[in-house]
Amino acid sequence: MQARRIQFLFLSFLILLKYPSHARSSDDEDVKRSDFPDGFFFGTSTSSYQVEGAYMEDGKGLNNWDVFSHIPGNIKNNDNGDIADNHYYRFLEDIELMRSLGTNAYRFSISWTRILPRGKFGQVNPRGIMFYNKLIDNLLERGIKPFVTIHHHDIPQELVDRYGGWLSPLMQEDFVYFAEICFKSFGDRITNWITMNEPNLLVDMSYIRGWYPPAHCSPPFGNCSAGNSDIEPLIAMHNMILGHAKAVKLYRELFQLKQGGSIGIVGFTEYFEPLRDNEFDRQAVSRALAFTNAW
Repeated sequence: MQARRIQFLFLSFLILLKYPSHARSSDDEDVKRSDFPDGFFFGTSTSSYQVEGAYMEDGKGLNNWDVFSHIPGNIKNNDNGDIADNHYYRFLEDIELMRSLGTNAYRFSISWTRILPRGKFGQVNPRGIMFYNKLIDNLLERGIKPFVTIHHHDIPQELVDRYGGWLSPLMQEDFVYFAEICFKSFGDRITNWITMNEPNLLVDMSYIRGWYPPAHCSPPFGNCSAGNSDIEPLIAMHNMILGHAKAVKLYRELFQLKQGGSIGIVGFTEYFEPLRDNEFDRQAVSRALAFTNAW
């Protein structure tokens, strides 16, 4: 889980990587920023656990990834996110790198336990609020628009220990409580909210394959010490969808008119094509799309 110093994806760089200079003919046109419409965002994206580090500093509490990554054998080379890219202390350098590359958007996630070390069972951590305020303000000063993901797979370990995290309907209200604090604290400057990042991928890795915390699975998908790969993913996804819906409802009713923002969710998507042109293979594609994207 040890991250590199810069773990960003650049659309313009991906285009160049796909078509490197030595592979392009002299007749090929160079890709220019002016080729894209006005308002197009060239952005970078991170998640809090993978870049921030400072895992137990300035009042932050333990999250599920902190605990999971410290269990020997769970992560290759027993790496963890204790330091990661050290973004918590080097965010000004990171912002300057973004600016120097000409990007105008940055999508980042808020560490749940940096704001609420114990979920709703504890107090709001003012130093966590202060960190994200400084991050947002410095992005805006440099002309970089912030896009905020509220939940990117990390949850307070307290909520896992108390009632099993996303396997409990209680998690819905905990998430809404967290989201409301984010809307109140940052919504005067944030106009693009993402409630959750790829919940369908999260439940696959956490409750079917057992590769993410809480490492639940059952045969034939894996041999974890706990879990049911047929039932638990549906329960967790159900609670995540309802948590998302309740947070969106709250935002639209209490914050959207005044703050003028938008809110949505990010799903993990794949695409499939039939191997042969027959009805059997077309139905197989339909099922595959339903079980990866539509559900």
